[in-house]
Amino acid sequence: MKHTDIFEVLNNRALVNNNVTVCGWVRTSRDSKNMAFLELNDGTTLKHLQIVIDKEKMSDISEFMKLGTSLKVTGEVVKSVVAADSVEINAESIEVLGTCPSEYPLQKKRHTLEYLRTIPALRVRTNTFNAVFRVRSVVSASIHEFFQNNHYTYIHTPLITASDCEGAGEMFRVTTVGVEDGFKTQDEADAADFFGRRAALSVSGQLEGEVAAMALGKIYTFGPSFRAEKSNTPRHVAEFWHVEPEVAFAELPDIIEIAEALIKHIINAVLTKCPEELKFFDAHFEKGLIEKLTNVANNDFAVMTYTEAIQKLKESGEQFKYPVEWGLDLMTEHERYISEVICKKPVFLTDYPKEIKSFYMKQNPDGKTVAATDLLVPGVGEIIGCSEREADLDKLLDAMKIRNMNLMDYEDYISLRKFGSVPHSGFGLGLERIIMYVTGVQNIRDVILYPRTVGSIS
Repeated sequence: MKHTDIFEVLNNRALVNNNVTVCGWVRTSRDSKNMAFLELNDGTTLKHLQIVIDKEKMSDISEFMKLGTSLKVTGEVVKSVVAADSVEINAESIEVLGTCPSEYPLQKKRHTLEYLRTIPALRVRTNTFNAVFRVRSVVSASIHEFFQNNHYTYIHTPLITASDCEGAGEMFRVTTVGVEDGFKTQDEADAADFFGRRAALSVSGQLEGEVAAMALGKIYTFGPSFRAEKSNTPRHVAEFWHVEPEVAFAELPDIIEIAEALIKHIINAVLTKCPEELKFFDAHFEKGLIEKLTNVANNDFAVMTYTEAIQKLKESGEQFKYPVEWGLDLMTEHERYISEVICKKPVFLTDYPKEIKSFYMKQNPDGKTVAATDLLVPGVGEIIGCSEREADLDKLLDAMKIRNMNLMDYEDYISLRKFGSVPHSGFGLGLERIIMYVTGVQNIRDVILYPRTVGSIS
């Protein structure tokens, strides 16, 4: 139906003293003796548009006042009586598009995020999720903008795969056979399956991305990834969105520079395009958020080796829940302490022990560490996992054999090291984690439309 977006009404002063038609859902309503007031939102802006009803012109307004009701309103745009920099509409006609019963769960009181997770189909109508998904859209667009402006090719890697990029085995199996088919062994079932072998949902597009980078130079993938990791934490979901660039002729310092430039580009985009949303998050989720993001965008990130970080953690005197020893993986509490207390800003932690990192990472000359880095940010911990890839065929094969990997599953990947191998690097950035960082929202379940977590697929 023909109508004007509420964003346009609120921001185009040429519409003042003109009649428009708007559509939206009633967010709040207030009745008085002679007048009634509605706050209407259509999703095009975080701000609501006030609708003023003269009860002498409209006597039966009961259906208009119910929260959640969808309306079509026609009237004159006038300057707001109470807000000098805003406008409102004096309603001339109102049509109910969709009624809403009294049991509508989003009433005037403020609901907890935990409660809102139980009503995912409706929580998007709240201010919080209106703002979250608007920021998510801007962040996603800015990622494409960054790579397209820097001559990367956008690659779509397969979501169904026969190889485990991370080597951890935490994958969702894709199959058309089941126990009712009566197979005696797993090998027999695999042979009879759709692909003639075991298949799973991809945990990463990296391996296929490297194939593309060996021909196209600079590529990126951006799509969903799936991990059957039974981690019921505020930072983990089973299905998430993942951006992964792969860059030929790039060593670790080069890819660190690219990663920092991407993060700053994303932050600047949000600061520029989402001022109202950031004010909301600054007020309700993280005090000082805008100042934090502005500082990050305008200052260099820190760089520290894993070995240096372990030493500083030990010297801190802090009582951590998990042990701090060289050779152990860092936990979220360690990562946040490094970025929030030691460095007080984002930090690239480099040169991790090779035993705790993936098989494809380039081995350093010391024989103990790999040319890898994680970007740790205050409030979240790790948001980027990054490395120079091992370009030496013999070293790659040794790393795979130590992990008892089936080399036949990685024939294409191995072949890249035989035919014109070059130094190359890449990283993975979790979309939800960068959104958490720029909004101050603390739980990953609250920055994705339908969070998929262990034991829950509602």
